[in-house]
Amino acid sequence: MPLIDRDGINIYYDIQGPEQGLPIILSHGHAAATPMWALQVTALKKNYRIITWDLRGHGRSDCPSDPTLYSVKHTVDDMAAILDTCGLERAVIGGHSLGGVMSFQFQLAYPERVLAMAILNSGPGFRNDRVREQWNQGCERTAASLERKGLAALSKSNEVHAEWHRDVQGLIHAARGIMTHQDARMIDNLGNIKVPVLVLVGADDQEFLGAANYMARKIPNVRKEIIDNAGHAANLDQPEVFNALLMGFLEQLHLEQTPANQS
Repeated sequence: MPLIDRDGINIYYDIQGPEQGLPIILSHGHAAATPMWALQVTALKKNYRIITWDLRGHGRSDCPSDPTLYSVKHTVDDMAAILDTCGLERAVIGGHSLGGVMSFQFQLAYPERVLAMAILNSGPGFRNDRVREQWNQGCERTAASLERKGLAALSKSNEVHAEWHRDVQGLIHAARGIMTHQDARMIDNLGNIKVPVLVLVGADDQEFLGAANYMARKIPNVRKEIIDNAGHAANLDQPEVFNALLMGFLEQLHLEQTPANQS
């Protein structure tokens, strides 16, 4: 099982596909884990170098007891360390829900390492302080519910399975330390993103449809796709459509990066 040691904390990752394939790293949402990407790995690994991983506190990664070890900085630095371990200077940075937020945070911290972005049923945070505080209160309710009920508190959905996790404390600390928003840096930076960005959202994911429309207006080089008959886990609700859209985006990137005399 591939693990990297991050100051004594083991972070699980998986890498598949041809060594020369265009690399993409996919980050899951809160209380999800790498198995949610199984259908994408199967489809992409034929032509692309695909990396999936478990955020600290999730899945097969360690769950440190110290809540200060769960933060945006720890998360994006974990992502950078995985790329380093895989020998990759740059990659397509993608993620679902919380993983999409971490993709924006990675772009802020390591813009030189981002080839392109895939934001999947996610958003760029909030400019309004009151709305941001409401979001953070929701994160606290999630953490408190997990404290009271344990893994039984997890919502019943395609991308969340209690059996994927070893310790509920990791999910509690992640809800408070990683999922909360502290400022408006992500949303204020949308107009400065120079790389191509794919925004995918399920038509039934009401919470993120508005965010998708906003990103489509603000990001300079963006492609927005709405997937019919899909909710928050669009990659699981409509995997064939989702995979076709994601692979089409990656193929276009490949063509744009291939010199004319090599095409």
